[in-house]
Amino acid sequence: MIEAVVFDMDGVLIDSEERWDAARRDVVAAAGQPFPDAATRAMQGMSAPEWERYLHDELGVPEAPDRIGRAVVDAMAAGYRHELPLLPGAREAVTALAPSYRLAVASSANRELIVLVLELAEISDHFEAVVSSEEVPRGKPAPDVYLEAARRLGVSPSACVAVEDSSSGLRSAHAAGMAVVAVPNQAFPPEADALALASEVVERAGDITPELVARMA
Repeated sequence: MIEAVVFDMDGVLIDSEERWDAARRDVVAAAGQPFPDAATRAMQGMSAPEWERYLHDELGVPEAPDRIGRAVVDAMAAGYRHELPLLPGAREAVTALAPSYRLAVASSANRELIVLVLELAEISDHFEAVVSSEEVPRGKPAPDVYLEAARRLGVSPSACVAVEDSSSGLRSAHAAGMAVVAVPNQAFPPEADALALASEVVERAGDITPELVARMA
């Protein structure tokens, strides 16, 4: 029996992957360093401490990792306050699922950004748990953030459905023992072997209905 639905945020609830990429590119460019094409994929799923160190150690941004992170997060927050890139159907999916299932967010985004997005989208009251991968030992594709979300809900991972868009996220949720719904990211589509881990594949979050979740039991 499915008791809970755990949402990723970036690429599932909001169209933000390209914004993350742009904010990090700006920080690297300001340091006068190149931004390799492979860097975007490499950082997908990383926790904040992980990508901060990556920008410092691998891409040569000289500031301390925490200062690098602060610059990126401030840019992201300002962009959200100006215009929240909520994906079509995301709010409707959350409000439709909330009466039947306990809800959580398990995201690679910084906790302050998750809280801000849920507040701006006016859906924060529907979520019982919010977990950022900066709060656990390892970012995605490790299962830590999903396992912590289930722990905070007090629900077995096997009684949870996860909603993910990226290769690292799909692998993370599957490794945690959750059934997975894939909402493939259009800008950065998941790899075929990661997508194959999903029990259901939908075009957008709005396609995730209570009926679909019930079928996954």
